[in-house]
Amino acid sequence: MNIIGKRNIFFAISLIVILPGFILLAIKGLPLSIDFTGGSLLEIAFKSGSAPAPAQVIDIYTQAGYKDVQVQSTGDNRLIIRSEYLEDSARRNIISQMETSFNDEIEIRSADSVGPTVGKEVATRALGAVAVAALAVVIYIAFAFRGIPHALRYGICAIIAMVHDVAVVISLATIGGHFFGWQVDSLFLTALLTVIGFSVQDKIVVFDRIRENSNIYRKLPFETLVNHSIVQTLQRSINTQLMTVEFMLLALALFGGVTLREFAVILLVGLFSGTYSSIFIAASSLVVWENRSSRVKAAA
Repeated sequence: MNIIGKRNIFFAISLIVILPGFILLAIKGLPLSIDFTGGSLLEIAFKSGSAPAPAQVIDIYTQAGYKDVQVQSTGDNRLIIRSEYLEDSARRNIISQMETSFNDEIEIRSADSVGPTVGKEVATRALGAVAVAALAVVIYIAFAFRGIPHALRYGICAIIAMVHDVAVVISLATIGGHFFGWQVDSLFLTALLTVIGFSVQDKIVVFDRIRENSNIYRKLPFETLVNHSIVQTLQRSINTQLMTVEFMLLALALFGGVTLREFAVILLVGLFSGTYSSIFIAASSLVVWENRSSRVKAAA
């Protein structure tokens, strides 16, 4: 099985998966929730009848002086309303206005508000957490692989593959935000950091096998040695991910309800991407780097 020999195909597949989401990201932006932008989230239920049309609810907010309101229906009588930051008194006035306009009693299922300053601070810390995780991975792998030549390259290639997984998740979130009303919130950040953790774990397993085989098959060309190492770890990587994580996440995505579906789908795709990049991206990037370095050295 010549996986490394077909690396350009796998690079192209990744590009096809990532590019549409990033084009949409450049046009529409990332669908950030109130956790990062600040604002109010209100989930309500109409007790005696079905929920009104979202446009009618938006009109009430507009009359009260609030713009950029998003209304999502989650059932026959439930609505989730996202708006700019609302004080408690303003929220009560709007609820009262809706009860009068729609002639129905409203039950508040949940009400959350985050100030713009807090939202910006959370966003900054989220980016910082991802950056620290990436730096820690490079340092750890460079130290763990210090006994073989070019140990730093292993850490950098692991980061390249990790960035690939992050890009897949962000692309998915952007597409989901545009077509299904998903938003990047604190649960998304939890899923993203989990994907990073699993992604790095898989890559260390593959790289560790390359390190072991480097001492056993000293005369093999580096590309052949890497391909042999990947084939050796292929069954373990696929079986571990499918049996321990993917099937359970699939069940959660299908039967876990609306509130957990987005989180489960992001984890499902992100962890699959982590396994894919460990097999087809990380080691292939290492081979490309080593081959280019060898050509430069030979030319000199």
